[in-house]
Amino acid sequence: MTLFLLVSCDLVKTGGMDRANFALASYLARHGHSVSAVSHHVDNELLEQGVRFCRVAKPLNSYFLGEWLLRRRGKKIAHNGGRVIANGGNCPAVTDTNWVHYVHAAYQPTVATGFLRRSKQAVSHRSFLAAEAAAMANARIIIANSQRTRRDLIERLGVPEDRIHVVYYGIDADIFRPATENERREAHSNLGWNDSRPTAVFIGALGDRRKGFDTLLDAWRLRSADSTWDARLVVVGHGAELPRWRQRAVDMGLADSVTFMGFRRDVPQILQACDLMIHPARYEAYGLGVHEALCCGLPAIVGSHAGVAERYSAELSDLLLPDAEDATDLADRLAQWRRREEYYRRETEKLSQTLRERDWNAMAQEIVQIMLHGRPAGCGIAKGASAPILQESCTP
Repeated sequence: MTLFLLVSCDLVKTGGMDRANFALASYLARHGHSVSAVSHHVDNELLEQGVRFCRVAKPLNSYFLGEWLLRRRGKKIAHNGGRVIANGGNCPAVTDTNWVHYVHAAYQPTVATGFLRRSKQAVSHRSFLAAEAAAMANARIIIANSQRTRRDLIERLGVPEDRIHVVYYGIDADIFRPATENERREAHSNLGWNDSRPTAVFIGALGDRRKGFDTLLDAWRLRSADSTWDARLVVVGHGAELPRWRQRAVDMGLADSVTFMGFRRDVPQILQACDLMIHPARYEAYGLGVHEALCCGLPAIVGSHAGVAERYSAELSDLLLPDAEDATDLADRLAQWRRREEYYRRETEKLSQTLRERDWNAMAQEIVQIMLHGRPAGCGIAKGASAPILQESCTP
C-alpha cells in the first residue's frame, strides 16, 4: 500500500479537471491505497470508498480566495511525506508530481462585463501565473493532459522535456456512448423537441470569451441568413455574460433558432439528442466536453489547437478550425457539415469506438505507473520503491 495526497480544488463528477481528479482518487482507493484529499469539495462516493477529506474553506464561494487556503493546507500536509500530486499552481510547494490541466501562461482571459470583474480577472491571472511558474520549477514529475499542454509547458515555462509525461483523459463508456434510435427519440421527447430539426449544441462557461461563444453566435447569424438553414442551436452553460448573449441573440433575430438552457445536469442525454457539437474555444488544454460528445458519436467542430483535436482522425480534419476567431470560416464549416452530415456521423462513430476503449481506470493506472515506477530526471525514486507515510490524519 502506498499513501497518496491529492491537492485539488474539487474532486467531483462535473467539470473537466474535477472529473479527472475524482477518477484518480477513486482508482487509488479501490486498489487498496490510502488516499487523502486537500480540497474544497469531495464527492460522497469517494468518502464511501475511504478517501480522507481535508476540507479547505472557499471564502465568498471564490476559487481565487480559496486557493490561498488550499496552498497553505496542502503545503503543511505535503511536507509530512507521502506521494503527493497537485494541479498546476494550486500548491507550488509540492515537489513530487504536478498534474497540469490548464496552462495560465498560454492564455490571457478576456472579460467584457464590468470594471470590477475585469480588475479581479487581471489580479487573479497575475497570481496564477506566479504560482504556476513556481509549481513547474518545483515538481519532479509533470503530467500533461495533452501534447498541446506539453508544448505550452516547454515553450512558455521552460520546463525540461524529460520531466513531462502526456496522459490523456479517460471516459465513462457506459454513459457516453452512441444512442440507439429509441434512446434518441426518448431524449428528444424529454427535452420537448417535437420536430426533426437538426440540433447543434454548445457546452461551456459563459463568464469570459475563452470558449468562443461570441464567434459561434456570429457564425450562426451568418448561416441563418440562408433561408434553407434549418438547424437549431442549444446553449448549455451559465456565467456572467449569459444575459448579454440572450439579448444579443434576440437582437440578431435568432430567437427562433437559438435556445439557452443554462446549467444542466443531464448533459449525456442532451448529447444523445443532438447532431453536432460546436466548440470554437480560443484556448483549450484538452476539452473533455468535446471528448464526451465524440464518444457519443457526435461530430464536433473544435479549434485545431485544442488538445482534444490531437485525437481526431484524418477523415474528420474538416471539423477542425484553424482560427477560432473566424466566424465566416465556422459558418462555412457548418454548411459543409449539413451537406455531409451522414459522413461525419459515420466517421465519428469510428473514432468513438477507439476513444471509449480507454476508460478512467486506464488513465489513472497510467498516472500511478508514472509516479511509482517512472524515473524522470531528478526524481530519485527507485523503481518499485515506496514513499514515506503521511503523518497527518484528516477527518472525513
